[in-house]
Parts: sequence; C-alpha cells; structure tokens
Amino acid sequence: MESDTVVRALGALAQEHRLALFRLLVQAGPEGLAAGAIAEALGVPASSLSFHLAQLTNAGLIAQRRDGRSLIYSADYGAMTALLGFLMENCCGGAICAPAAPCDTNDKNERTAA
Repeated sequence: MESDTVVRALGALAQEHRLALFRLLVQAGPEGLAAGAIAEALGVPASSLSFHLAQLTNAGLIAQRRDGRSLIYSADYGAMTALLGFLMENCCGGAICAPAAPCDTNDKNERTAA
C-alpha cells in the first residue's frame, strides 16, 4: 500500500463522525446501509452526512451502490485489511505479530444464518 493512500485513509478516519460512520458500516457487513439509516443511527444531518460519506469514499474506505432510489454504502473490507496490514507490517520486527488476515465476511453471514 502506498504511503499517500495510507495518509488519505487515516486522515479520513481522523474525525469523530467519520470514524463512527466507518465503524457502523464495518458492523453492517457487506450488505451495507442506506444513507437514511446511517443518518438516523448516527444522528447526523443529511448535509453533514453527505460530506463525511464523500470523504470516506474518496479515501477508498467505503463503496457506494444504487439500489432502486436508495444509495447503499458499505465498508471496503479489502481497503481496511490493507490499511491494517500496512500499519502492522513491521510490528515487533516480525517476531511476534503475524500480518493482518483478510476479513471473512462470508463467515459472518453463515453464523447469522445458523
């Protein structure tokens, strides 16, 4: 991962509402959440939410898709895993920590279905 990409991602997360938003989308799983549900969950006005969503999208941390008339936002687990991997790359000189493993979002879906 390039350092400018890391700086952009960390900069996007370095704000209270955006950090809460990203964590909410991580918890929501790959299905994501509609913008209205995000605004309601976080208690953030729509105008502010649009700004925060744009910042996280531009940083490559979340994805947006259209479902009918709704915009659905979801965490980009690949980007999150790459960021964590970059941060832990030289952890303990490689003696203690293993590289970050990718999130298995399918495992979460199987557990919820059971």
